[in-house]
Amino acid sequence: MITFQRPDGKSISAHLVEPVDAKNAPGVVVIQEWWGLDEEIKNVANRLAQAGYRVLVPDLYRGKLALEANEAEHLMNDLDFGDAASQDIRGATQYLKATGSDRVAITGFCMGGALTVLSAGLVPECDGTVVWYGYPPLEYVDASAIQKPILAHWALHDDFFSIAGVDQLEKKLEAAGVSYDFQRYDAKHAFANPISDSRGLPPLQYNAIAADLAWDRTMTFLKNTLAPKKDS
Repeated sequence: MITFQRPDGKSISAHLVEPVDAKNAPGVVVIQEWWGLDEEIKNVANRLAQAGYRVLVPDLYRGKLALEANEAEHLMNDLDFGDAASQDIRGATQYLKATGSDRVAITGFCMGGALTVLSAGLVPECDGTVVWYGYPPLEYVDASAIQKPILAHWALHDDFFSIAGVDQLEKKLEAAGVSYDFQRYDAKHAFANPISDSRGLPPLQYNAIAADLAWDRTMTFLKNTLAPKKDS
């Protein structure tokens, strides 16, 4: 765990994972699901670090973890999404850039996906975003402020984030001229989380085929988006 400063000067803890060759490595800020900074989100960080990225996971819940859905819902409802995106996540992006990563992307799952959509417009330092099955209320999305590419993975049978809302978000981004790639999967919510089935919630279901495809697309997107800047 490390500590970094938000733009407003307040401090926040975060989980940092460095790749084998960290010098000049691009960075990825990973945003948790509504459960908190748990082992599964740390596994995501490890996966990205093994692929060569410096990864920072800000602790949005300040040390709290949820084991059951009602706990997770309570923690999520207490979170100030605007503050989390514009301060915690922006600060994490700034930290990676200040400590050696020339280019930084943001990715998040579920609640983290919704925060990633917000961050696309609230974190000007980020170079791209990868959204995993989550979006905020669309009235809070300022598509005109999104200047960098977005890749998003959506579940067609999502009981938490309806595909109709995804379609509306897509229209909003298209109207604003945002560079986006929306991928839809024949799956349920949290299809990329290997422990979804163990949560005991029918709306959650791991889907290995969809997860593998989404991860392949994510790695290609990150490689292309975070490639070193060419000298002019």
